[in-house]
Amino acid sequence: MKLLRYGPKGQEKPGLLDTQGRVRDLGAVVPDIAGDVLTAEGLAELRAIDPATLPLVEGTPRIGPCVGQVGKFICIGLNYADHAAESGMAVPTEPVVFAKWTSAICGPDDEVEIPRGSARTDWEVELGVVIGTGGRYIDEADAMKHVAGYCVVNDVSEREYQLERGGQWDKGKGCDTFGPIGPWLVTADEVPDPQNLDLWLEVDGHRYQNGNTRTMVFGVKQLVSYLSRFMSLWPGDIISTGTPPGVGLGQKPPKYLVAGQTMRLGIQGLGVQQQRTVQA
Repeated sequence: MKLLRYGPKGQEKPGLLDTQGRVRDLGAVVPDIAGDVLTAEGLAELRAIDPATLPLVEGTPRIGPCVGQVGKFICIGLNYADHAAESGMAVPTEPVVFAKWTSAICGPDDEVEIPRGSARTDWEVELGVVIGTGGRYIDEADAMKHVAGYCVVNDVSEREYQLERGGQWDKGKGCDTFGPIGPWLVTADEVPDPQNLDLWLEVDGHRYQNGNTRTMVFGVKQLVSYLSRFMSLWPGDIISTGTPPGVGLGQKPPKYLVAGQTMRLGIQGLGVQQQRTVQA
């Protein structure tokens, strides 16, 4: 299934994409694409519904973040060896973990704000993993049973704030609009191998990032298991799993975003995002 949320900001309704690519309203079935709806039991109930019986959403509504009521937005740094190299950093021996604030979350095609005073706002296409069944101290062999599905994430980053403002990556990662997610949450049964997905990103039509999730240092099941040692994972938590090379920081000379540019990015089978940059 391809689950989504549509409608004005803060008023999104649950929906799904039917086989013809049309949005169907799930509002009479579930309150949101969130929480227990994402557990194995919740998703099984949705799969039992014939999409043709659901109301068709007319027109082209705004597509919102594909998951609502997110409790934690957990990110993994330097998880592609070639991206670590372009960043001038060592390949990690354990996952590098940081967070985006949930106030950074926005829709896949919403505007991305360049923070006031920023000169180094950057792009990062990433595979997002959405937790379905919560857990703690999850064995790696069982980790995939805890995954509801996957989505596209743009881990927008301000490099000065991240690297030069006291050593806290979170400062440069969690600004408002720095977490576009979606357009869809594609359930895990439709993604047989999350470690073999092409992902890419363009700015103003120029392709900067081309990669594949098979080159991750730590794969999805490793990350789910690892993170569960340090925190309980809850339904709807998002793990953003790192980016392949081609970010602005790694260009020679570096290139960064300014207001008025367009980012377009996608992952094989998970859809495409497009954001216009604006000045905050």
